Amino acid sequence: MEPLTAGAFDLPEHLAAKADPALIAGDERHFAAVADRLAASVADLADRLDAARRAPGGRGRQALERDMEIHRLSARLRTLRRFGLDLCLGRMVAADGTGPLYVGRLGLTDADGRRLLLDWRSPAAEPFFGATHADPMGLASRRRYRWTDGRVSDYWDEVFTPDGLTGHAALDDQSAFIAGLGGTRSARMRDVLGTIQADQNAVIRAGSSGTLVVDGGPGTGKTVVALHRAAYLLHADPRLGRNRGGVLFVGPHQPYLAYVADVLPSLGEDGVQTCTLRDLVPEGAAAPAETDPDVARLKASAALVDAIEPAVRFYERPPARATAVTTPWADTEVTPADWAEAFAAAEPGVPHNEARDRIWDELLSILTDKHADAPADAVRAALDRDRDLHAAFNRAWPPIEPADLVGDLWSVPAYLRLCAPGLDAADVRRLQRDDAHAWTAADLPLLDAARHRLGDPRASGRARRTRAAVAAEHARRAGVIDHILAADDDGEGAVAMLRGRDLRDALVEETAATAPDPDRLAGPFAHVIVDEAQELTDAQWRMLLRRCPSRSLTVVGDRAQARHGFAESWRDRLERVGLDRIELASLTINYRTPREIMAEAEPVIRAALPDANVPVSVRESGVPVTRGPAADLRAILDGWLAAHAEGTACVIGAPDFRPGPRVRSLTPELAKGLEFDLVVLVDPERFGDGTEGAIEGAIEGAVDRYVAMTRATRRLVVLTT
Repeated sequence: MEPLTAGAFDLPEHLAAKADPALIAGDERHFAAVADRLAASVADLADRLDAARRAPGGRGRQALERDMEIHRLSARLRTLRRFGLDLCLGRMVAADGTGPLYVGRLGLTDADGRRLLLDWRSPAAEPFFGATHADPMGLASRRRYRWTDGRVSDYWDEVFTPDGLTGHAALDDQSAFIAGLGGTRSARMRDVLGTIQADQNAVIRAGSSGTLVVDGGPGTGKTVVALHRAAYLLHADPRLGRNRGGVLFVGPHQPYLAYVADVLPSLGEDGVQTCTLRDLVPEGAAAPAETDPDVARLKASAALVDAIEPAVRFYERPPARATAVTTPWADTEVTPADWAEAFAAAEPGVPHNEARDRIWDELLSILTDKHADAPADAVRAALDRDRDLHAAFNRAWPPIEPADLVGDLWSVPAYLRLCAPGLDAADVRRLQRDDAHAWTAADLPLLDAARHRLGDPRASGRARRTRAAVAAEHARRAGVIDHILAADDDGEGAVAMLRGRDLRDALVEETAATAPDPDRLAGPFAHVIVDEAQELTDAQWRMLLRRCPSRSLTVVGDRAQARHGFAESWRDRLERVGLDRIELASLTINYRTPREIMAEAEPVIRAALPDANVPVSVRESGVPVTRGPAADLRAILDGWLAAHAEGTACVIGAPDFRPGPRVRSLTPELAKGLEFDLVVLVDPERFGDGTEGAIEGAIEGAVDRYVAMTRATRRLVVLTT
């Protein structure tokens, strides 16, 4: 259809009244100015980026600053090219008549410094999201746009004061937000920044000191809040910038991360690290779930994670006997007191493997001092080459692989009893296994604790090779310099400066060995956001707190969606794992799930958890929940696909079902955090671990059914065999 007006607006026929120039002429003029400035900004950014890439790389801080500038320019350019005019979310008019002010994903000014777009994260933009009729926050009116293919396909006005009607507001019986709720879903989370609600906005903009718990049932926008909060905090809180640690976002599983992958880039942020708990440990990708519930329970406790510390200290005891050492100058020995003194050189907090160099250096100093009549450098060099001394040191403070340490706990009962004295004999036997390295997901917190406590077992060897390479380079260049000096006739001028030790050292590149790629998920991070946090065990919380020494966290979850139960309050739960300064924010409005579906989902969860925080739905779909035989599955999907050119469907509970275009097949656990237009449940009474009559099994089954039912945004079908 041809647009009814030229320019940014492309309104369909049934919205002809909104196309009145009296309503949109001001917007058109403003969008024209935005378009001109965007074109100029894109061209300027592209030129500056090309110049930065052509500039010499330099060294040290110069190279770092160049790389950071390239990163900053690239990120800004990507955002401007990605959105164009649809950077603009809407506009607001103040009650005092000033405005309109236009709010965007990024701030934008024209060449004269006039503000064209307010950054959505700025304090001045807060009323656009937070204003309500109960608290207009100084606004007379607010307009939100819906963009389709770079043009405005609809817009909605809200007025907060009688004067807000002045200025030709186009009033609907449907808000921008409610209209957006009815839209079709895709494989990626929809862009919802323009329709953030007041209750969500308050959580997004809350301070980052301490721990903020965002508690809310299905459809309340917890994930939306968590993602937008990450972008907001990076912009608004100077303590959380990338150079100060940045933000880590932890999701429940990979389908979830794929679903939300576009959200942060669309907000102008591509520096947030996103992962699942499995991603924090190299063994996580291949580790299956633990099938033995008793073993899973034991490994979920913080007490077993605490066994890592005594397991490492077992290898950090000074030898009780003296060790003989022979040098060309004299025979001596390393006494138990010498070993103890060397071990004491390991500073608290330094990982075991990385402390080896400091201890070795101290040991060499102690032994060198025992050869007072010999040249110290020569004695130290001889000791450093002594294979027997190296062997004795490796026995006294050995390099340890994290996987070997944890594996020994599962294969040497006496070692496990020593390190975890609280375990009874039956638990020790239960934790033993034939293949000590057959890791399951329950092992990951222990592997992570071991890796943190031990550090890189190859760090010492790399450091020694680096020192050897640098020493060799010093010797080679010193020979070249001596040759140049010998050839200098007058011994004056710039060549004579080579006699100086400082300049000789400066000529040597002290990066002869390449360091390993840094672990970007190792932390520490200035702020951590964790979604679906109700599922975390005490041991898994240790993994996160290890990466967030500031204890600045956003904890997002729903106690009613905890598969293994959540009897405590959030405060009690988090204080037990070591957090304090805890604030609670509750989201109680269900923006996603229609009332028809919630009416059937609520009794399911209340039967198992009477105090569940079940949110109130704000809309109806007009489509009742339907039931039928499992044999109808294919026909239901084919009929829905034929009737709907857009949207997504999901089959939950049929592991043998083969998904196709726009149709997925998931377990209840992997469906958590996602949403679909159509959801088909197959034999939901079988959800859970199948423990008939057991309290834990009943809770798990009820939670799985509740989660699966509330993934639907339009239609829910329940099938049984």
